Amino acid sequence: MDRIRIIGGNPLNGTIPISGAKNAALPLMIAGLLTPETLILDNVPRLADVAQLQRILGNHGVDITAVGKRVGDGKYQGQTLQISAADIIDTTAPYELVSRMRASFWVIAPLLARMHAAKVSLPGGCAIGTRPVDLLIMALEKLGAEIAIDGGYVVAKAHGGLRGGHIDFPKVTVGGTHVALMAATLAKGTTLITNAACEPEVSDLAECLIKMGARITGAGTARIEVEGIDRLHGARHTVLPDRIEAGTYAIATAMTGGDVQLEGARAELLQSALDVLKEAGAEISVNADGIRVRRNGNGIRPVQVATAPFPGFPTDLQAQLMALMVRAQGSSAITETIFENRFMHVQELARFGARISLDGETARIEGISTLRGAPVMATDLRASVSLVIAGLAAEGETMVNRVYHLDRGFERLEEKLKACGAAIERISD
Repeated sequence: MDRIRIIGGNPLNGTIPISGAKNAALPLMIAGLLTPETLILDNVPRLADVAQLQRILGNHGVDITAVGKRVGDGKYQGQTLQISAADIIDTTAPYELVSRMRASFWVIAPLLARMHAAKVSLPGGCAIGTRPVDLLIMALEKLGAEIAIDGGYVVAKAHGGLRGGHIDFPKVTVGGTHVALMAATLAKGTTLITNAACEPEVSDLAECLIKMGARITGAGTARIEVEGIDRLHGARHTVLPDRIEAGTYAIATAMTGGDVQLEGARAELLQSALDVLKEAGAEISVNADGIRVRRNGNGIRPVQVATAPFPGFPTDLQAQLMALMVRAQGSSAITETIFENRFMHVQELARFGARISLDGETARIEGISTLRGAPVMATDLRASVSLVIAGLAAEGETMVNRVYHLDRGFERLEEKLKACGAAIERISD
């Protein structure tokens, strides 16, 4: 199993190209099930989750062709996927595929909308709380689906097709909004989605669906209206840049010091995180090529932050910010409001010498001046990169184990950091 070895202490200087967003690419790929015509997606990141979803879609009979430059061939660009679901041969998504990635459960929406039937295993993915699918099921039921749970599978039917309805989410759910949007595009009549997620990845999916012929208004707000149509057609769409990757490298730069240009990053996608980094002492400037992050020899200032749905501080940057606050000059507090059980990185950060105490949903961090390298274990995708950030600033050697979590969400992590001066390498046993 691969490990990542880091010798800490080097500031980061240079340019890091920001990949396409994993959290946008996955629902966009799934949307390819909605049409028998070809959907072309540009700027798709090369990630383990993307490859896994390709296998899941292939199980349904989807033909996917990947084209574009290979990694390392000149200037970075993501891959282009040509997704053709002309013939859906199977409406079952089996446990052995879905159990590895939670987002794959979302295939239930286009399968139900287009084929009027779906049988999808209850999902797996990162073990950060229960993250139940009850809101996704509720959304489909509001559109007339008949749903039963049988042997660990969600069995859904829509006799005569889905019908428009009013989906009012009791709490903001990105996955639920993705599912509602996709299902509603082919439903008969008008669907109103209220308390919808406003995340940029939801807007990106809606933009692609509109290119495919869908009639959607209000995406990016809490109130989305969808007028169903009989058939969607093919389209070409570019995946938006990954705001979580951009925020992660911005935090890494603040942690180590230095000067890094985040090429292709869009400030409006992560403004709340950039504001927090400014408060912590980083210099942030937006330019035509992306976002520039700098921190000179000045210390890191403590902050008080609570995660929140977009446009608030993203839960997917909480672990990375906590790593940064370990070296702040004073006491910080980070409150997690989105997912329970998302503080599993705390015990691993403690191996660097971090002083963190937990009080319910809040982590209190007493900053220290020096971190010591240590062997650590990744527990989930975002937690694992927080350990890399700590290792970049720690004295001596850090060995990050179970890095398959990183490969699910960060493309060419070691290569991008090494190009900016980090002493980091992957070790394959």
